[in-house]
Amino acid sequence: MIVGVCAAIVIVRSNVPGRNLIDALSMLPLAVPGLVLAFGYLAISISMKHYFGESTPAWLDVQKYPAFLLIVAYAARRLPYVVRSAVAGLQQTPKDLELAGANLGASRFIVLLRITIPLLFAKLIAGGLLAFAFAMLEVSDSLILAQRTDYYPITKAILDISQRLGDGMYVAAALGVWAMALLTLTILSANAFLGKKLGAVFRI
Repeated sequence: MIVGVCAAIVIVRSNVPGRNLIDALSMLPLAVPGLVLAFGYLAISISMKHYFGESTPAWLDVQKYPAFLLIVAYAARRLPYVVRSAVAGLQQTPKDLELAGANLGASRFIVLLRITIPLLFAKLIAGGLLAFAFAMLEVSDSLILAQRTDYYPITKAILDISQRLGDGMYVAAALGVWAMALLTLTILSANAFLGKKLGAVFRI
């Protein structure tokens, strides 16, 4: 959320050279296959372990503690949803309100905290819910990076359980239905929060 809001402010509210490039880069995770990104994170972890040896920080070792890289992977893959919702919100928000706050002596941080963020709140919540819903059922990153049973996300757990003899397929199917129900509930919650269709978040 923080990275997405910062990127949106640079894209919409600044005159920084290359802001269009930042906009394109923020959308790049949608174009790059998840398996490519996952293997990239895995290569980073292996390289760090090879370089540092036993002194490698646990949070950089996928085999010991994959949670950190999983969070980074999920955040990077779903960043475009937050950026697009924040950009749409900024484009629909009059800049005069921010200028008025700055004219009354408020710093940029106070303007952001007291004016910009409250005006974008509904858009950010909707974008965050959408990012969470799709990250929850992310497949490629989970299959590659989650290498310990204790840290299996939902999708990797479903795959592991489906290979269990006996009732494995039935339990995996039940988990799949539960995951789809949770995804549906999340999207409906975003719609109810906005009071309109979720697709309207991305309209200018």
